[in-house]
Amino acid sequence: MALMELKNVCTFYGNIQALRNISLTVEEGEIVTLIGANGAGKTTTLMSICGITTIRSGEILLDGVDISKKNPHQIVSMGLSQVPEGRRIFPQLTVLENLDMGAFLRKDTDLIKKDFEEVFDIFPRLAERRNQPGGTLSGGEQQMLAISRALMARPRILLMDEPSLGLAPLFVHNIFEVIKRINIERKTTIFLVEQNANMALKIANKGYVLQNGVIKMAETAEKLLANEEVRKAYLGL
Repeated sequence: MALMELKNVCTFYGNIQALRNISLTVEEGEIVTLIGANGAGKTTTLMSICGITTIRSGEILLDGVDISKKNPHQIVSMGLSQVPEGRRIFPQLTVLENLDMGAFLRKDTDLIKKDFEEVFDIFPRLAERRNQPGGTLSGGEQQMLAISRALMARPRILLMDEPSLGLAPLFVHNIFEVIKRINIERKTTIFLVEQNANMALKIANKGYVLQNGVIKMAETAEKLLANEEVRKAYLGL
């Protein structure tokens, strides 16, 4: 059984259909990436999974349980967390307070303390700025904080929406290294939407290509990297 599975998911905005019978699977331990042009429906897919956008039909399964009718906080408590596009940290709160918000639904105090140590080990810069308001951090540091906040929910599967967007090249490289580390060391499954398709496919196990709300390709990341159509359309090659 896949850790997460979408079956024929259709999502609408009013009368406009954004997703058309989307089906995909994410196995436990994988990094799976969803690539496509702007407006293809990538963020809508994530919003549908998280319960923020209500689907019209189909199923979204987490460990075999249909979560498509559940509220976002219920979905988080079941082990799914998201790093949203644009980071969306709480700018007036300190780094520590932002991280506390990520663990809001948890009661396991001892493990929460351990997770604070782990995210500070992954992002030492956040440890240095733990009492600094989030809004005063650089763009790269805010992305670190957004990822760390999501990790504080201790998810089994982490959804990431454009984590490299707007970052300097050095930060982009670091973010992808961190994604691999989270996957390997924390054994966290990752579903990644990313504009940098080349970098995303290099760290992913498999990928899906989304065009106009429809899955057009589903292959191993290695095969997608070698696919001539993908190389021309998404890799700039």
